[in-house]
This record gives sequence, C-alpha cells and structure tokens, in this order.
Amino acid sequence: MPTPVTPRISITIDCNDIERMADFWQQVLGFTDDGGDGHYRWISAKDGTQPSIILQRVPEARTEKNRIHLDLQVPHIEVEAARIVALGATRIDETPIAEVGYRWIRLADLEGNEFCVVETP
Repeated sequence: MPTPVTPRISITIDCNDIERMADFWQQVLGFTDDGGDGHYRWISAKDGTQPSIILQRVPEARTEKNRIHLDLQVPHIEVEAARIVALGATRIDETPIAEVGYRWIRLADLEGNEFCVVETP
C-alpha cells in the first residue's frame, strides 16, 4: 500500500468578473497574484503557509447559500470587517454573532459569496 501523503489545500471561488474578484481577494488576504490561464487565476500567501485561492470564471451568478465558506480569524473583528467593507464587501450582520465562545461577522464579497470575520481569543 502506498504511503499516504498530506495534501496541500487550495480553495476555489467561482466568479463572473475574475479580475475584479482576484484584486479584491488579494487585498483582503494580502496574497500575491500567481497568474492565470483562461478561466482561472491563482493567488497565494507570500510565504506559502496558507491555502492558495483559485478563482474560476463561471457564467452563472451565485443564487443559493454557500455550502462552504472562508473564516478569516483576526484579533479585532470590527476593525477587520470595516477594512474589508471599504474594499467593497457587504456587511450582512449589523452586530456580531456570538456562539460557542466565538464572535463573528458575516460578510459577502463583490459577487455575494459569504465569508466570516472571526475573533480569535
């Protein structure tokens, strides 16, 4: 039996305007542009420690709730949420949600994909 490998994780985000979304997510995450090919763009952390993001151009708009989403863990959720909203995101929650010892704010990116800013202890 072959030795199991630990896979590297990348996250793919479907989008319509690939250039605009790549720029948005680069600014939100502080990632660099790794280039693209046709319907795809790759962005990643400069030090390679985070999962990379693949942006994939698709013809349809998002119409349903995300089945998977990003949680951005930060020490100050209000500060980070305000920064990301200034980049073009939409704030979904007026006040942070608190459950199981954590607080978070739901946001939507430029094309409505939901993600959370989570306060880390």
